[in-house]
Amino acid sequence: MDSIQVGAIDPAKLDAFLARAVGDLSAGYGGVMVSIGNRLGLYKAMAGTGPLSSREVAERTGCAERYVREWLGSQVAGGYIVYHAISDTYELTPEQAFVLANEESPVFIPNAWAVPASMWFDEDKAVEAFRTGKGIAWGDHDGRLYCGVAGFYRNAYRASLVSQWLPALDGVVDKLRAGALVADVGCGHGHSTVLMAQAFPASHFRGFDTHAQSLTEARQIAAEAGVARATFTTARADEYPGTGYDLICFFDCLHDMGDPLAAAVHAASAIAPGGTVMLVEPFANDRIEENVSPVARLYYAASTTMCCAHAISEGGRLVLGAQAGEARLAEVFRKAGFAHFRRAAETPFNLILEARL
Repeated sequence: MDSIQVGAIDPAKLDAFLARAVGDLSAGYGGVMVSIGNRLGLYKAMAGTGPLSSREVAERTGCAERYVREWLGSQVAGGYIVYHAISDTYELTPEQAFVLANEESPVFIPNAWAVPASMWFDEDKAVEAFRTGKGIAWGDHDGRLYCGVAGFYRNAYRASLVSQWLPALDGVVDKLRAGALVADVGCGHGHSTVLMAQAFPASHFRGFDTHAQSLTEARQIAAEAGVARATFTTARADEYPGTGYDLICFFDCLHDMGDPLAAAVHAASAIAPGGTVMLVEPFANDRIEENVSPVARLYYAASTTMCCAHAISEGGRLVLGAQAGEARLAEVFRKAGFAHFRRAAETPFNLILEARL
């Protein structure tokens, strides 16, 4: 049987697939290097400086030169830093710096590596969940997950939420400028809540989440930003208090919920006449064969160990997953009584959807 299987293998296809698998393995190793470079300030030390020797990078960061030199080699090998052989120096290009050194950049990536780090740490929990069918609650994951997710989404929200996504919704910006009541459901660390509160000081914002640790962080972020009209309360998505909300937001969280229909039904009962639900979800097409890309792979993997796992931990009446797609999400809101549902905007990472009664 083994000889038959070997004989059936196409050597060219094997080589191509093996090259891809080794490339993925290399990327995993490289992620550790990215995280170390970020934590030690190595990228920042090289940003905008032109070529530097390994010793100069070490001196700028207070690190041991031999370690820095080997780290630099890993960056050159991966195409993350340019090496000048004649001068034996290393350079971070402006484009590389925008991704690796600028924490305000919408494409700053190092913090995102905390997510797979937490996934590895929680591997035994995931294996057990596969075998038993039980869920894993959001709060039961390694702590790096929360910082990684918040860091990954924060800059994207900062770049697009106020300037692009909210204006894409019918009449919402005018209401926010005049003074609206807003619920940010599943607010996590509150980055989205704070960004909106800063942009629209006449409005009031209420952030809700079930993860107390994240809400503590949200209150601190709001205080540091000088935002007074934002509060953060522990509450489920189908039980948060209040009515008359002009805008109810779900930022990358509805697919994590054990009963997203109940959350949509509660939104329908809490929303003001003429109000809007803003649903931001991971980008996905409606068919699995249409979701073949690095972004889809990232989301499916995260969904396997986090999104689906949390939804199952909450009872799992409808486990959407992070690649639900617009059609399935529209069906949830249709069943909840929303007559209007449309795609207002999209990015390579997100769908921005609008629902109204």
